Amino acid sequence: MVKVSPNLVFNHLNEPKIAKAFKLLEGDLEVQAYLQMTNVMAVGRLGYNDHGPVHSKITSGSALEIFKILSEEAGSTLVKDGVCDLEDAKLVVLCGAYLHDIGNAVHREQHHIHGYNLSASILDRILREVYPKDPELRLRLKTEILHCIFSHDENVKCLTVEAGSVKVADGTDMAEGRARIPYEAGKVDIHSLSALSIREVRVVKGEDVPVRIEVDMDNPAGVFQIEHVLGRKISTSGIEEWVEVVALEKGKEIKVIHAKR
Repeated sequence: MVKVSPNLVFNHLNEPKIAKAFKLLEGDLEVQAYLQMTNVMAVGRLGYNDHGPVHSKITSGSALEIFKILSEEAGSTLVKDGVCDLEDAKLVVLCGAYLHDIGNAVHREQHHIHGYNLSASILDRILREVYPKDPELRLRLKTEILHCIFSHDENVKCLTVEAGSVKVADGTDMAEGRARIPYEAGKVDIHSLSALSIREVRVVKGEDVPVRIEVDMDNPAGVFQIEHVLGRKISTSGIEEWVEVVALEKGKEIKVIHAKR
């Protein structure tokens, strides 16, 4: 059982390529500038919730945890298709999750397309450092990472387990008021009540399906966030048959959401 938080990503840096890619992303001036601008645009100008550096790390850790479970239970699409090995597939998940929202630096509308375009040159630079002797593999991985970024939009169907892991992970960042649906501070409505009710999100191995996402809340209002954000993302993730979401009120199970049955 692991709690979704900015620190979760550090549990998945025990392989050299993954650790190097994460360090490069964290230290890249262009990446960090774009992530800062996502909050200027999304938070400051549009009144949305955090889409910057903290959200990137939260999504990265959650995506890697989901993918770890799925790769053991259902397998990796990239490995099955002969694109790369498992460590490389994890790198795709990491980079896709870390960069998925940088398109907000341009505009919230069509941000998955802006992110796709902004990420291309960044990935050329990052992947060249991680894979200096294999240009063909770099190109294969680049397309898969771009697929993760492009298909994280809830209206786009994911075609790989890797991209699906990123998409679902994006929706798990909702604890302690970090709602995926924006709400006006100080205003009491279903958006604010739902966001503020969620205390903790956990990713665990399920019994009936491989991935169980537990959302612990103070009151049932949190179900609104689950159904309108996480549920919608799961429905176009391509991994919906392997994921369930369980809503808990102060530790007691109150609802199980199966995106596909």
